[in-house]
Amino acid sequence: MSEEKKSYYITTPIYYPSSNLHLGHTYTTIIADTLKKFKKIQGYDVFLTTGTDEHGQKLYEKAKEKNMGDNPLNYIDPIVQSAKDLWKKLDIDIDSFVRSTDKAHEKNVQEIFQKLYDKGDIYKSTYKGHYCVDCEAFWTESQLKDGKCPDCGRDVHYHEEESYFFRLSKYKDRILQLYKDNPDFLKPESRKNEMVNNFLSGELEDLSVSRTSFDWGVKVPFDDKHIIYVWIDALSCYLTGIGYGQDEELFNKFWPCDIHLVGKEIVRFHTIIWPALLMALDLPLPKRVFAHGWILFNEDKMSKSKGNVVYPEPIIKLYGVDALKYFLLREFSFGSDGSFNIEKFMQRLNSDLANDLGNLLSRTVSMIGKYNDGIIEDKGVREEVDDDLENLAVSLIDEVESAMEHYEFSVALESIWRLIRRTNKYVDETEPWKLAKEEDKKDRLNTVLYNLSESLRIVSVLIHPFIKDTSLKIREQLGINSEINLDDARVFGLIEDGTKVNKGEVIFPRLDIEKEIEKFNEENTALIKSRTNINAKKDTEEDIKKEVDIEDFAKLDIRVAEIIDVEDHPNADKLYVLKLKVGDINRQIVSGIKEYYNKDELIGRRVLIIVNLKPINLRGVESNGMLLAAIDDKGDISLASTLSDINSGAKIS
Repeated sequence: MSEEKKSYYITTPIYYPSSNLHLGHTYTTIIADTLKKFKKIQGYDVFLTTGTDEHGQKLYEKAKEKNMGDNPLNYIDPIVQSAKDLWKKLDIDIDSFVRSTDKAHEKNVQEIFQKLYDKGDIYKSTYKGHYCVDCEAFWTESQLKDGKCPDCGRDVHYHEEESYFFRLSKYKDRILQLYKDNPDFLKPESRKNEMVNNFLSGELEDLSVSRTSFDWGVKVPFDDKHIIYVWIDALSCYLTGIGYGQDEELFNKFWPCDIHLVGKEIVRFHTIIWPALLMALDLPLPKRVFAHGWILFNEDKMSKSKGNVVYPEPIIKLYGVDALKYFLLREFSFGSDGSFNIEKFMQRLNSDLANDLGNLLSRTVSMIGKYNDGIIEDKGVREEVDDDLENLAVSLIDEVESAMEHYEFSVALESIWRLIRRTNKYVDETEPWKLAKEEDKKDRLNTVLYNLSESLRIVSVLIHPFIKDTSLKIREQLGINSEINLDDARVFGLIEDGTKVNKGEVIFPRLDIEKEIEKFNEENTALIKSRTNINAKKDTEEDIKKEVDIEDFAKLDIRVAEIIDVEDHPNADKLYVLKLKVGDINRQIVSGIKEYYNKDELIGRRVLIIVNLKPINLRGVESNGMLLAAIDDKGDISLASTLSDINSGAKIS
């Protein structure tokens, strides 16, 4: 009778679907999936839960803003489906996707709330404080930073309402003891210091856990005037995901959670509020919470309002799933902030995936096909250089396991690539093309080719959790059909003599970086535009910019200008370089109107321009001014002009 597998439970954050998921969300989920795939080939029975936190004021207001009717799900459902489609596209092996609007989950939340109330850990009072809608968080006066939310920096508003409170203060000492008794509970260490110094060194206030000012949420079971507020609702998804209150056998098998993977911005909720709730419920605590850093874009936090969001879909479309996974796992040190740069991505693809791995596989399979009719055979004619390669190959598994135990994904990949680079060096050392010219070296040639194949087989085992598709392609080209087991990486020589290779396509073609950057930017910009849909919503008072004085308006010098020439931008497909006459003055302006106007339509047209803007350089061409234009809710553009045919240079006032 086979021994029962050890269980391992992993969760991602329960993502907030206020907009489509970007590269930051993708990063966390890829990490979780990579860890799951690694633990599986180690022999564990692994369960992965993710999901979406769909209640709260922010989503309620988003839906109203987008004119989605009375049901916020009209707004939320497409975003959730987009997330599910993305995880499928990325081959994320999810066992449970919990939506906080699922009826089973809502029932669990109500039962948990009732248990806490019956125990005396929830009571009714009045909340007075400053509320941030974006963070769904209350703050005291002393916690505000320059009068704004200390987390996101946005405006807060003072709020006073009847509320139920969770006795968080009751559990402060137990939480501190948890940190002391379990030094690995919260990683990295810097996050634990942050929690202790910022939140647990002074008074820990009780937590407001209900709202009455809106009704998009789970009703308090004994008081339907109140809805259960955010964190009891969202955090309980980790329990619902493995059958809490529904499937006792499943729940007992996987709880407590082995690791909660979260972003650093939600550490407080997972390492103070969540343990306290579980203590109050008399449930075992998670073994570990790991809080990673942000993925920045050119050293700045990704934000749609800043226009610097990078979505994973264009990368997947242009370069494949594994290229994206490899870069995120290899480039960033898990736990620290990392900056995504498209040029660095392509350089890493060319160097590591195309040059090192792709080229090694291609020439190995080609040489076996050319020199031995595609058959892998070990003739046992060994030399000292063979031992060096073999010893490195079989020793790597311990390094990789150690790195993965500490969530050092980049370190694990660097170890694997050390073998790949050593194998490439082995090709240069043994020179199979020279051996092929000497008949008496035939057996030695076959031994060399066998060793290359074996090294690649071990690589295919070790990379499987990180870049699964590539692992399978390597095995397919080498003619290997066996299931992947991590222990197979401990042995050199498992490929059977007589195995026939299957020459396939190059797994990672080299990129022309300059061309590919332009191609990627176009794809990503188009996706941002379609998703942001900046102009699709109806105009409201909130859409009107802050009032300005007449003196501020007077600073703008707006003139009528005549377009006298239009040329294509030499370095950008979507830009025109326009020559304009403004009275007796000639101006050059670079504008992104190419997709809306032909050159012939523009020459001779009189338009409105701002003439006193500071010159800027756009893709190598200086631009002196700005065309004025209107954009409608379909994204169509119309250049601003005058009703009558007035002379160029005329001033707008």
